Amino acid sequence: MSMDREQLADFLRTRREALQPEDVGLPRGPRRRTGGLRREEVAVLCGMSADYVGRLEQRRGPQPSEQMLAAIARGLRLTHAERDHLFRLAGHHAPAAEGRGDLVSPALLRVLDRLQDTPAQVITSTAEVLAQTPGAIAVFGDANEREGLDRSTIYRWFTDPGSREVYPSEDHPQRARDFVADLRAAVGVSGRASRAARIADELLQRSPEFGALWAAHEVRSKHSTDKRIRHPELGVIAVQCQVLHDLDRAQMLLVFTATPGTADADKLALLSVIGRQRMSARAGDS
Repeated sequence: MSMDREQLADFLRTRREALQPEDVGLPRGPRRRTGGLRREEVAVLCGMSADYVGRLEQRRGPQPSEQMLAAIARGLRLTHAERDHLFRLAGHHAPAAEGRGDLVSPALLRVLDRLQDTPAQVITSTAEVLAQTPGAIAVFGDANEREGLDRSTIYRWFTDPGSREVYPSEDHPQRARDFVADLRAAVGVSGRASRAARIADELLQRSPEFGALWAAHEVRSKHSTDKRIRHPELGVIAVQCQVLHDLDRAQMLLVFTATPGTADADKLALLSVIGRQRMSARAGDS
């Protein structure tokens, strides 16, 4: 398939102009004279530079990768049909039906856009992060930087020791049990031909720890809301994790809060600042 630069540019521009700042949790500001989002705002939402966004809209940008297109689709809040159209205009085949699970539920995204002052993220049943607030990026890292099975927090937990540093070491055994129970539940719902089953099969080959926990056949419908997360600069933070499901329970919104007036609440507020700085730096380097 060939890239249609002219139509791609027009499509991106019209989708950007159709979004209002309030739609994505941004302040309108007194000096905004026209409707729609600025290129700089879209760049931050998509995790790329404003120059890159500008070149695409000016019909002179390089062909975007599938990973970049997925980030654009999330940033511009595209529907399934719009995302498929975006891929085709950029010279790629539309994602397969199973791959459409990475397009965030509009209802969950509207809630996430209004939670920019606290860590929050939308995940799938296999713990693949689809959208994050700045605070979540500061704690868990930028999901846009991961590809393939590494997008799954469950997969990384058993294949990348560094991924466990986000939780205190004494909490690791419980977190491991929770992740395995979640994956087993996902396989039960999605079946043996699903992405969840592929993750489980791969982990059975790679991780004896996963294999031992998998053999226990533990399944739970919910976990404790009280958790502890660890940041390299701010230390351990005690939080409550609330979960909001979309209608078909294929995606979940995780919101991390702390008791107002505590040191933990102050640390969460700082995380949002750190996350915004990281997003700005990433967009500037793209």
